[in-house]
Parts: sequence; C-alpha cells; structure tokens
Amino acid sequence: MNLPKDPVMLLSAVNMQLRDHYPSLDELAKAYMIDAQEIVEKLAAINYVYDEKTNQFR
Repeated sequence: MNLPKDPVMLLSAVNMQLRDHYPSLDELAKAYMIDAQEIVEKLAAINYVYDEKTNQFR
C-alpha cells in the first residue's frame, strides 16, 4: 500500500495503521521504507502532531 499524498487522507491512513498494526511511528515508517520525519512534516502542515503515548496524530 502506498501512503496517500493528500494530508487529510494521510492522517486517516497513518492513524489507522498505527492503531491496527504498528506500535510506533518509527515501525510504520520502517515498514513503508519512508522517513518518519516526512510524515510528521506533512501532518504538521495541517496542525497535527504525533503523540507517542497514544501512538496517533492529534
């Protein structure tokens, strides 16, 4: 699966994957062979930040 380019769709896809399959953003990034910082930056553009405690973007 490729991650969506649209930030809102990316938010939904990433949070779903984190909830259902990955214990951390780093594990998700490793599985998709992408830089976790790239996801963080794209979602920061729509005012979402990664919360390690809940393992989701809020």
